Amino acid sequence: MNKLALTRWGFFPIILLLLISSCSVKKSIYFNDLSTDTALIFKQAAAFTEPIIQSDDILNITIQTLDPSTASLANQASEAQTAGAGSSQAISGFLVDKDGFVNMTLLGKVEVAGLTTYQARERITALATQFYKDPTVQVRFANFKITVLGEVSRPATYTVPNEKVTVLDALGLAGDVTIYGKRENILLIRERGTEGRELVRLNLNRAETLSSPHFYLRQNDVIYVEPSKARSTVRSAPTVQAIGVVTSLMTVAILAITRL
Repeated sequence: MNKLALTRWGFFPIILLLLISSCSVKKSIYFNDLSTDTALIFKQAAAFTEPIIQSDDILNITIQTLDPSTASLANQASEAQTAGAGSSQAISGFLVDKDGFVNMTLLGKVEVAGLTTYQARERITALATQFYKDPTVQVRFANFKITVLGEVSRPATYTVPNEKVTVLDALGLAGDVTIYGKRENILLIRERGTEGRELVRLNLNRAETLSSPHFYLRQNDVIYVEPSKARSTVRSAPTVQAIGVVTSLMTVAILAITRL
């Protein structure tokens, strides 16, 4: 074998590693179908639908008046009712029972299931005017939780105070997708009550996902990031290290031979 052929073989492992690295970087870029030459790009926004209150939801309900002491009795109930039996963290708030009602001091049982938080606020405000002068009512989800699993830095279940949460927000909470995660194949699992579960695949390599009706999450959604084939190879650390050492030795040996 002549020196030219040996030189080519010596640089082959380096070229191969550069190609693999280039492919990995490209796959790790979100929305890589967008043109980098355009400074301003408009994409149709996904439609946001306000989440609907359901049984077993926990609501943070606060009534405020000009005299804070007059509403303290109703607000104490939100601190007394907790949920999450068997969990490591209890959540304070008003639990929506199986019939769709929350039980509030003075106001009694208020039906909120099937309403948005805005509609629930309007209904509770109408009832509160019977006992308080010019009350201001705030209603928010206390258990708006999403679960992120798979190839992310911090897989876990997250409780967020905001109802307007996107897939990107969830991945941000989980520390982003690792370099071994398939951004083009994100699985969204959504509960549909008696209808069962809805399974949706999202491709974060394409900008059209920004317009997807599933771009905004709902409470109890689960996101699963599938690992790539490269992950199974990386998990075998001794094998990877051995391949790296052998490749390095071969490269050094071939370069040394070409210089003799």
